[in-house]
Formats: sequence, structure tokens, C-alpha cells
Amino acid sequence: MQWNRLSVMASIVMAVLISSMDTTIMNTTMPLIAAELGDEKLYAWSFASYMILCTIVTPLSGRISDSFGRKKVLSFGILVFLLGSLLCGTADTMLELVLYRGVQGIGAGAMIAFPAIIAGDLFSVEARGRIQAFFTGMWGLSAVLAPLLGSLFIEELTWRWIFYINVPICLASLLLLIPYKESYEPKKSTINWGGALLFGLAVGLLLMNTVVTQGYLLYTAAGLLFLALFVWNERRHPSPIVPVVLLQNRPVAWMNLNGFLTCAALFGTSSYIPYYLQQHGYSLFVSGLALLGMSVGWVLMGVPAGRWILRYGYRPLLVIGNLILVLSGLLLLFLPEEGGFFYVNVIMVLQGLAYGLLATVSVIGVQQLVAADQKGISTSLQVFARNIGTAVGVTVMGGLLTGAPAFMTGIHRLFLYGFIVALAALGSTVFLFMGKEQTAPQAG
Repeated sequence: MQWNRLSVMASIVMAVLISSMDTTIMNTTMPLIAAELGDEKLYAWSFASYMILCTIVTPLSGRISDSFGRKKVLSFGILVFLLGSLLCGTADTMLELVLYRGVQGIGAGAMIAFPAIIAGDLFSVEARGRIQAFFTGMWGLSAVLAPLLGSLFIEELTWRWIFYINVPICLASLLLLIPYKESYEPKKSTINWGGALLFGLAVGLLLMNTVVTQGYLLYTAAGLLFLALFVWNERRHPSPIVPVVLLQNRPVAWMNLNGFLTCAALFGTSSYIPYYLQQHGYSLFVSGLALLGMSVGWVLMGVPAGRWILRYGYRPLLVIGNLILVLSGLLLLFLPEEGGFFYVNVIMVLQGLAYGLLATVSVIGVQQLVAADQKGISTSLQVFARNIGTAVGVTVMGGLLTGAPAFMTGIHRLFLYGFIVALAALGSTVFLFMGKEQTAPQAG
């Protein structure tokens, strides 16, 4: 059993590392890739195709894993990500790169929720906080390694190695997954593939608003229409993608709403703080180092969160996490005009503390408050809610920044937006467990 756990942990760590590094390394190297491949009007789509498909596949993969097992779905995700990486490395045009990045996104969507899902299967509540904090540390490591590797590949080899490097890591991750014996017994059921298609169309059309420059009303209307058809289809299918009982679980529903709001509020800070520092003369590497503070704060709060849940329950911890997030938003409102590396690092550590507590408590909560055969879809819906929130937040912030008459005016506007939404997120915690007595989970 010990080797089983060590093997799957090593496999997941590699999967998390490649997906996190791929995101970060693309942010720093994509301008050079676009310059070589041409057709720079497709620049934004190289990110959007990955993000949209990853977001769509995430909840679907969780639902499928409840019926067919975690190992099969995670293995599929790693293989598809490997294939997408190979294809991206061979791209000769921007259109090809956009399409191949979509393949990568499908693979990432089938991997992204599984660290939390499998940790929920294998480890106790106390241990899960430490495990998830360790996974978060991989994102912090990637924030440092990715710019260095990106520079190395471009200067000494070629940008194509940004993608080729994923291949041996994916293969190692697959090999380490072979000995894994699942502790969860899948509950066989049919999959609502028609509902999955409607869900994908609805989410994809709504997320199109994050990259298009016109036709917002058309994409929104079409997305809402397919969303309504998805709900209609789900209510009539014997094995819905999102079980009705999950939607009726009030604490789980409010945790998902809070996850959406907190990420829509200030999770996009990590996309704009490096830009802010670079505008004030800091190098690409130093501006990236500022993000390390967020990972440090996340680990510091995530490690003991499992023990705190057993002692205090969910609601007090979620209220505290939201309060810390509001404090970080308040400090962002007073971001100095001349730039301030130390000031920014304090804010990023605070955001790490907030998101480390919120993410860990919410993931454990949505796992412990549902049946075992709903743990996969419940966990992946929490990840889905945070992904959608992040996409909305980053898009709104980008619009506020680009539409401002001056850079610092835009910075102050986008963080004012973040502070207001963070207050709304704090307000949503009022409804958690309203009308029922909250009990802490058992230690098992």
C-alpha cells in the first residue's frame, strides 16, 4: 500500500508540474513563437483554445472517473497531453499551434482535478491539506523554473523544446501510475454523452467572450440557450453528468459559488502583478519571483488546514480565508505609483494564505459532504467553478486595463473591481450551512 501511494503521488506530481510549467512558460515565450510563425492575430487563441477545452473537460472527467475509475481517466489525460505536446512541437503555422494547444487543453482538463480527487481517495482529512499544499508547491516551482527553461530553450535550442520536454515527463508519469491500485470502487453507470456535448457547447460559447472583440451578445445568447438545453437534458437522463442531489446539497453549492467569486475577484492578480513590476523597470525573472510569495503563503496555510477543519469546521475557516482575501484587495487599492517589490510581495503572500485556506477547505468540504460515488464530479465541479471565475476575472481586468487612459489608472481600476467582488465573496459565506447545524468531518 505504501508503494502504491508513493507511486501515484510521484505520477501526479509530474502531471501537475508539466501542466503548470506549460502554462507559465507559454506566457513568457509566446511573443517569440508568434513572431516566428506569423499570423499574430491568432495570438490570443493559442491560450484560449487550451483554456476553453481544459475548462470544459474538467467536470466531465470527474464524472467519468466516478463511473470508470480514476486511473483510466488520468492515464487518458496524460496520453492526450503528451500527444498535444508532440503536435505543438511540430507546428509550422499559428493555426496549427492553436489547434494542437486545444489537444493539450483536453489532456490538461482530464488531469487537473485528479490530484485533489485521488488525494481524497487515498488520504485522511488531516493529511489532505499537506498533500494539496505540496501540489501547490509545484506551481510555485514552475513560476521560477519556467522563465529560466524558456530562455534556455530559445537561446540554446529552439522554442519547440518547450513542448518536447513534456514527452519524457509524461512517459515517466504513466509508468509510475502502472502499479497504482485504486482504493475507490467505481459505481458503473451510463454516461450522458448528449448532455456532455450540450455542456461543452454552452461553456465554450460563453467563454468565447474572453477572446472575441465583438459579437458578445450573440455568443452569450447561444451559450445560455445550450445551457438551458443541457439542464433540460440532465433532468430527463437517468445518469446525469451533474446529479440533482449534488445541486441540492446547499453547503456544496455555496462552496462552489464562493470558489467562483474568490477567483473572479483576485486570482487574476498573478497575471497583472508581473506586468506592473516590468512597467516599473523590474526584469522578467524578478517580476516572476514575486509570484513565489503566493505559493509560499498557499503552502503555509494549506498544510495545517486539514487539522483545522476537524477542529473548527468549514464555515469559520472559509470566512477567515475570505477576510484575508479582502485585506489583500484593500492593499492592492493603494499600490504605489512608483512600483514597490516588497509591498507587492506582502500582498502576494496574503493572497497565498487566503487561496491556500479557501481552496483546501473547499475541496475537502465538497468531498466529505457527498457520497463516495459523487466525489469525482463534486471535486471537479469545484475546480471548474474556480477556472470559470479565473477566466471571467482575468478578462474583466484585462478590459479595465486596456480601456484606461493611463497604465496606473487601469491598474487601480482593475483592483477596485477585484476588491468589490472579494467583498461579494465574503458575503456569500453567510449562506454556508444556513438553516442546519454544521458538523466537522470525521478524522478518517
